[in-house]
This record gives sequence, structure tokens and C-alpha cells, in this order.
Amino acid sequence: MKNNLNIKNARLVDTDEIVDILVSDGIIVQIGKNCETYENAEIIDAQKNYISPGFIDLHVHLRDPGLTYKEDIESGTKAAVRGGITTVCCMPNTQPCIDNPDALKYILEHKAYCNVIPVAAITKSQKGGELTDFAALKQAGASALSDDGMPVENENLMREALIKAKENNILIMSHCEPEDEITKRDLDVANQTGSRLHICHVSTANSVEYIADAKNRGVKITSETCPHYFVLTEEAVLKYGVNAKMNPPLRSSHDREKIIDGIKSGVIDCITTDHAPHSDGDKQNGMNGILGLETSFALGVTELVKRNHITLKRLIELMTVNPAKIIGIDKDRGTIEVGKTADLVIFNTDEKFKFDKNKSYSKSRNTPFDGFELYGKILYTIVKGEKKYVV
Repeated sequence: MKNNLNIKNARLVDTDEIVDILVSDGIIVQIGKNCETYENAEIIDAQKNYISPGFIDLHVHLRDPGLTYKEDIESGTKAAVRGGITTVCCMPNTQPCIDNPDALKYILEHKAYCNVIPVAAITKSQKGGELTDFAALKQAGASALSDDGMPVENENLMREALIKAKENNILIMSHCEPEDEITKRDLDVANQTGSRLHICHVSTANSVEYIADAKNRGVKITSETCPHYFVLTEEAVLKYGVNAKMNPPLRSSHDREKIIDGIKSGVIDCITTDHAPHSDGDKQNGMNGILGLETSFALGVTELVKRNHITLKRLIELMTVNPAKIIGIDKDRGTIEVGKTADLVIFNTDEKFKFDKNKSYSKSRNTPFDGFELYGKILYTIVKGEKKYVV
């Protein structure tokens, strides 16, 4: 018997139209007013709340394998669906590193609440010395390549990596620390090689300008930022202590304003979390990073939409359509269309709620956003036609 789902009275973000959406065996089969009701189908009444494609996060740390006291695939993806996220790209800086097909197999075969698409390492063990086997990693299911947490310091090796990535049609995601210098260098190398490049966690005004210039010159560049860079400034460290420390660090109010400008103008293509769970002990010992999966959308609604920087439609593009295109899954995900996978999220943008870190689904609690009053409450998260989160 088919697994059917009928979603009633859902408000489309694009048009504000109230529709029904019929799902069968994980696929959207009908969208419209007063759709037929499948017999024996599960019914969700959206009550005129918004529906959008499930959010896609290109930059997540699940800490699995090897660091599962901080997070694991199951807990991390459970936190993801609580935040409306239906696809995560997990970074390779695990122990051992995700730099070979067997490591990818471990990730892909694990129980998860949402879609998990691993990002594999550019260099073996992320040591910046020898390139991994790009073809084998892509064949094994890697969505992209990154030496997460560090740049490829050797410029010639980065050039070789971009050329090899172009030959294998796989994306390089660059982690630019020190940010301005490495961003500029990698944009130049991408221009020279004609290769696609994605710049991670943009946090400075200069990086925004460099990326804007590269796009104007036709460089095949995309970029992301994270909510903490458009919500907080460096002064937050005085208030929240270690829970406001991440890499790249929080910047000045000028940088924050330029990040928002970059979001508004399209220089920045998507919003990711850089979800980086740490135990209390690790944070006290100086580990950088904060949680993000359960708060990213709500912070976007609260700080960008409610403050009239961007529309809700634009926020949804930043979290669905654009990341789907960047990672190459847009034929199946990222929009609500007949024939596409039913990865969906239903949310309310009118009622405030208070985020409580002690109710987080993550194993860790390292967030500066505890107690924040936010808009953008997730009501239902649906992955492949199945409810994975209900408020």
C-alpha cells in the first residue's frame, strides 16, 4: 500500500495562495485548491500557515565518526528537522577524516532523520599535502570537497585541486582563514582555472567586496554566510563569553552591515549554519563554534525579514532554491513542484517563541541564542513525505 499524505490549507510563500498538496510515496503528485483526498492518507491541516521546501544546509558538523560525545548523525539530524532543515551537508573534519570511500559509506548508511550528503576532504587527512581521489569520492557519494576549518595553504596545490575538481565536475568549498587574504587568493585562482568555487562562512566587509567583484568579472563563484554574522558583533563575546566564539570570529558592526548588504544584493547566495557542537568542557578549553540548526531560520525571519532587510520569499531562496543549485540537487529538491521529493516545512512567522537551549535536540548546548525571542516557529518538518518533526 502506498504511503500517502494530504496537506490541507497551506500558504505558498511565493504567491500567498492557500493550497492543498498531495504526496504519494514521498513524491509531490498534486498542488492546488480542494484537491482530492487519498483514502487512508495521513492528513496535516496547515491552518493557513506557510509551507516551503525543506531547508538545505550546506555547512554542518555532525562530529561522527570519532567525536560523538559532542554530536552524532542521529542527534544532529534530529536537531536539523526541528529547525526545518531536510538536507544537511556534513563536513569532513571527523576522526578519522572523511577522505576515502569507506568513510563516506559509514556516513551514508547511518540512521538519520533527514537527508545527509557528506562533504569529503580536499587533501588526505586534511593535512594540505596530497590531494584525495576526487573521482572515487564523487562516485562514493560526496557532494563537494573541503578541508573544513582550514584553507589549502599551498596556492599551487589549491590550483591543482580546482583543476581536478573541474575535470570531475565536483564543487570545492573553501574555508578562508585568514579570511580576506585567502578569499582574494582563491577567487583569483578560480578565475585562472575557470573552476567553480564556493566560499564558506563569509564574515567580513572586504570578503563581500571581493566576491562582488569576482561575480562581476564572471568568476564561477558562490558564497554563504551564517546567522551569527548578521545577528551578532564582536561585542557579543563580552555578554555571552565562550558561547559567542567561533571561527571566523564575530566582526564589527560595519562588517555585519556589509554582510546584510551582501544578502540583500545577491552577492551572498545562501545561509548556512556552520553548526559546530562542542561539550561544555571543550568550549571552556577554547574550542570555537556554536550550534545553529534549530535557530537559523528563526534568526533569519527575526533579524532579516521582520526588520525589512529582505522579504520572506528571499529568505526561503537563500535556504532552499540557491543551496540546492549550488550542491546540484535542484532537479529533485529545493522547490515545491509536482514530481519532486516531498521535503517540506510548515512554519508560523507571526507568533514569538523563546529558544531554550536545554530543550535542544543536539547533544551539545554551546549557543549564544539561549533565551532569544524569535519569530519563525517550525510546526512540521516532512522528509520524503514522512513527518519527522511536529511541534
